[in-house]
Amino acid sequence: MQQRSLALLLALAAGLLPAAATAQDGPDSPELFPAATPFKTGFLRVDEVHEVFFALCGNPEGKPVIVLHGGPGFGCYPRLTQYFNPEKFLIVLHDQRGAGRSRPAGEIRANTTPHLVADIERLLRHLDIQGKALVFGGSWGSTLALAYAEAHPDHVRGLVLRGVFTASDAEPLNGFVGPMPRAFFPDAAEQFDAAWPADLNFEPRTLLDLFSGEDRALQRRVATAWIRCAIKTGKLHASDEEVQRGWGHDSFISGARIDCHYAVNGFFLDGDQILREATKLQDIPVTIINGRYDMICPPVAAWRLHRNLPHSRLIIVEEAGHSEGEPGTTQALLAAVAAFE
Repeated sequence: MQQRSLALLLALAAGLLPAAATAQDGPDSPELFPAATPFKTGFLRVDEVHEVFFALCGNPEGKPVIVLHGGPGFGCYPRLTQYFNPEKFLIVLHDQRGAGRSRPAGEIRANTTPHLVADIERLLRHLDIQGKALVFGGSWGSTLALAYAEAHPDHVRGLVLRGVFTASDAEPLNGFVGPMPRAFFPDAAEQFDAAWPADLNFEPRTLLDLFSGEDRALQRRVATAWIRCAIKTGKLHASDEEVQRGWGHDSFISGARIDCHYAVNGFFLDGDQILREATKLQDIPVTIINGRYDMICPPVAAWRLHRNLPHSRLIIVEEAGHSEGEPGTTQALLAAVAAFE
């Protein structure tokens, strides 16, 4: 199995696999690069409301890579630096408007996809990063990566996308305990429903009102249940300990507010805009990676994108869900990035 994994990595890096391929998980997780310590951090004021946090890691003279976090609303984390050889890449991270360490936290005013696309350009100019950059994003990060690349194709060297979401009319909002999680994880959905007020309809608008309100106890209760459901449905194998542990509930509340704000507004994209404008990317190398059993972003969205980008490479990881941390997905991401070294 280890020999097969090494061969797959080398084949991917050399671009030898066919456009649509599959990757199998081995018993052991692939070795990531060490988490990078930023050599520069700061805040960039992008308008009268928002300051965007940024961090630079790796080699200041390396090839630039823009790393886009998911959510929207949940900020960057150290693992996102570990897919890149720190000797080869200049790793550019930032927390999108209102997300993570950006200020003010959870702010939804002047917070739309066009704003986020413009912020990437402002940040690159502020950092005096010249030439084309690799753009790397998963889940919502894949959506923003595509929106940015379609707006500025001349600035993009390549795209590495994971857990694709194009915000098309055909994609249900499974991240909001939608039809896929409910069909395959009815027990987790039932536990979430038990935390939800019986007199409220469960939909993004209601969630936005809840997370924008003053009832902190209710917000924490719903956030705890939502987080646990997301962990259970987001991985192929999530232990009971992982599910119960969850993650920071209070920080999740401000992120959830932004998440709901985007969902209520169609992610500030015009229906099938991402797919419709994919022709702008025809000269850009694109690698698309999706778990076969992704309950949040099922592989049909990745397949549709691949069909609109016939020169793209689609990798379906057979034993994986939505999480980037599953071995086959990690392996495919490392190999896809290595092709740009």
